[in-house]
Amino acid sequence: MIDAIDKPAIFINQNYIIEAVNAPYRDTYPVNIKLGYSTCYQVSHRNNKPCDQCGEQCPMQQSKTTGRAASVVHIHSTSEGQSYCDILMRPIFDGNGDLLGYLEILDKLAFASNRPAAGKMIGESEAFKTMLNKINRAANSDIAVLLHGETGTGKELVSQALHSSSSRADKPFVVIECTGLSDSLLESELFGYEKGAFTGATSNKKGLVEAAEGGTLFFDEVGDIPLAMQVKLLRLFETQTYRPVGSVVSKKANFRLVCASHKNLKKMVERGEFRRDLYYRIAGFPISLPSLRERQSDIALIATHFLAQSQEKKRFSKKTLEKLSSYTFPGNIRELRNIVEQAILLADETVIYESDLPDLDDDFTGEDLNPVANSNGKYVRKADVKGLVNPENKIMTLEEAEHAYLAEVYDTFKGDINQLADQLGVSTRTLYRKLNKAGIKAGINEHN
Repeated sequence: MIDAIDKPAIFINQNYIIEAVNAPYRDTYPVNIKLGYSTCYQVSHRNNKPCDQCGEQCPMQQSKTTGRAASVVHIHSTSEGQSYCDILMRPIFDGNGDLLGYLEILDKLAFASNRPAAGKMIGESEAFKTMLNKINRAANSDIAVLLHGETGTGKELVSQALHSSSSRADKPFVVIECTGLSDSLLESELFGYEKGAFTGATSNKKGLVEAAEGGTLFFDEVGDIPLAMQVKLLRLFETQTYRPVGSVVSKKANFRLVCASHKNLKKMVERGEFRRDLYYRIAGFPISLPSLRERQSDIALIATHFLAQSQEKKRFSKKTLEKLSSYTFPGNIRELRNIVEQAILLADETVIYESDLPDLDDDFTGEDLNPVANSNGKYVRKADVKGLVNPENKIMTLEEAEHAYLAEVYDTFKGDINQLADQLGVSTRTLYRKLNKAGIKAGINEHN
């Protein structure tokens, strides 16, 4: 039965010993697998102890605890080197309900790596592995995917991974930048137009929907699409049909839908800025992209990756990587790339020292703290903020007052850091900078 599985698969007993193996599994690992003797952790990790004793989650232990299937993303030592694998562990019982062992099936994740590699997602933190698991599950389906996360977290790279790992990988991958497009321009770009449809339309033009035929259509920053255009998009997504501008004939579309936004679309729905029916159409499978602050252990690895891609024969000093890893990166991976590129130019030697890094505490002018009302108006009135006068009844400086105000709202606000920045009328980057300056340690998802 195990030979009927087209993915690498093994059957192991409760002592991790391999009792059955298929050909794809043998081809995956450059070691001789001896049935009844070799263990899964020896073959995949070159370890002499199970994964949970080596600092990793063990899917067998999870399955043993719950009595159900379990999955986890691990880095395996394969014939192609270190490779990410999505592991599905399923308990197998006999006719009496007694546990016989576990069926382990692997998916190799070619789009990710734990070392510098061109065109791949780089990382090894738990937040990164959780995201990889969701990407792999979504890629094996045709469900509409919504990517949400802060600006600079790599949403287009994830969308490309979804496409390249899907059954549509040999078809087009088409990106639609939604920001700044007017209703008419977006419609003509999407659906194309007929000759004579408007002034300047001297010939027929194929739209991006038609260009993506059979492949993936990626709407980047879908939250910026005007309300009037959202109606036409809903019709496209629901019926898979569209009509070019100036045409009376509808065309059939065939594409996989992936959308992305750094905005909180649910909040936009509540404010009437985004259609509820459209939201549920595009959010079939939401994937949250972790910020770089949630992937602190990946910062040095990603920085080294960007340095390797530059073809410059330089390296980071240990203290430089430590300094980078302690920074909050409001601009996420995009900001890290910019910092590495600047450091390469600033470094006079083959070693990039701390002094070669640009200023990591950039101060953007024109983005002063400007509190606005939330739904209950709690943060509108400055008089509501406690502690603006110190114990000696002396007037605080403006800086001291701002720090006290930030401490109060950060401690009591129930949303996440992005929502708080939105309420205060500043960017997330500026809020993190001000919190750091005020000595307030901004944790991850503390208020969720």
